[in-house]
Amino acid sequence: MGQSLSITASVGSAELLELPWHLPLEEWPEKNVAALPKGISRHIVRFVHLGPHIVAIKETTEPLAHREYDMLKKLDRLDVPCVEPVAIVSGRTGTDGEPLPTALVTRHLRFSLPYRALYSQTLRPDTARRLADALAALLVRLHIVGFFWGDVSLSNTLFRRDAGAFAAYLVDAETGELMPGSLSDGQRENDLEIARVNVAGELLDLQAGGMLDEDIDPLEISESILLAYRSLWNELTGWESFDQSERWRIQQRVQRLNDLGFDIENLTISTDGTGSQLNIQPKVVDAGHHTRRLLRLTGIDAGENQARRLLNDLDSFRAYHYPDEDIDEEVVAHEWLSQVYDRVIKAIPKDLRGKLEPAEMFHQWLAHRGNRSREEDRDISFTESVESYIETVLAHRRDEAMVTGPPTAAVTMPNPTVDVNWQERI
Repeated sequence: MGQSLSITASVGSAELLELPWHLPLEEWPEKNVAALPKGISRHIVRFVHLGPHIVAIKETTEPLAHREYDMLKKLDRLDVPCVEPVAIVSGRTGTDGEPLPTALVTRHLRFSLPYRALYSQTLRPDTARRLADALAALLVRLHIVGFFWGDVSLSNTLFRRDAGAFAAYLVDAETGELMPGSLSDGQRENDLEIARVNVAGELLDLQAGGMLDEDIDPLEISESILLAYRSLWNELTGWESFDQSERWRIQQRVQRLNDLGFDIENLTISTDGTGSQLNIQPKVVDAGHHTRRLLRLTGIDAGENQARRLLNDLDSFRAYHYPDEDIDEEVVAHEWLSQVYDRVIKAIPKDLRGKLEPAEMFHQWLAHRGNRSREEDRDISFTESVESYIETVLAHRRDEAMVTGPPTAAVTMPNPTVDVNWQERI
């Protein structure tokens, strides 16, 4: 008697039953498989159409599938950037009656790319450093919630554009462990050493294949992850001492953390024996400061850097239209949303809307308009700037909502943003 198929799913989906679970994953027909770029994995992985969505299916053992499924659900509840678990499919049997591996199903992260899809001929220096910074920031967020990754690498990470930078998402939690308390320094250093070795190896592999810019030093990039991590970790958790007469530095520390995208629930503040020195340390930090503010004001769900950029534009809009008025920011946000943001997004032709996330398009339009205004020494009108952005920038990008093959053109990062005065903005 063969084992019956068993599906454990977070959300009911009849389409799961329609997939050819009786076949090994590598033999699934083309009609089921989505041609998306994927990273290197020790397991067989395929992107598959599931109704209107795309999911990633990985063949593994049943214990590992359940462990990773549960871990991803825990990380998701902690608001850590990671892929969303969908289902575990066990009890699979082939047409010959032999058992097949258990499958772990996760939802594909739209507009995300593995690091190997972020280059064509070469991975350029600025892109390599942005990826390293994003991975360092992800590792900090994981360590803050007490998660030991155990297999830190570019291959186990997906990247989404975030207003000129990248945001990193954990893909593979198979080796990870969520500790009941905070991680020890030894555990954090272990993860950092794993990151240093794995990233250096991945970049050396690209170098051997002629896919790495000659100006990139794989060892220097891998070391930069450690430097970026330690700088951010110290800012978020380190003690700071100063004289009581400099109490303003408490707010300065809070503002620095907000600028980095973190909120503080409370601070630990102590004084020395003489009462002349104050010592402060963030007690609890929570990432997504700008993301949450933008979502609260506008309903736009964006990356942290995207949110910061959009909020800057919203604040500029307010400063220009209401320079001396104490008007509720939610009212201003509603006007900005309808008069600026929505107008830009609605102007994008439907066949180009899969190129990038809407918030990334808006950020790039701001950069494009600012750069043109600076280069031509004049204010570029709203209509002219949108049309120019669509024709000269967006139309030439590949579709990142559904990349259906190997990249054919180098990724072009937007130029540094230059804001435009709100005079004649609309």
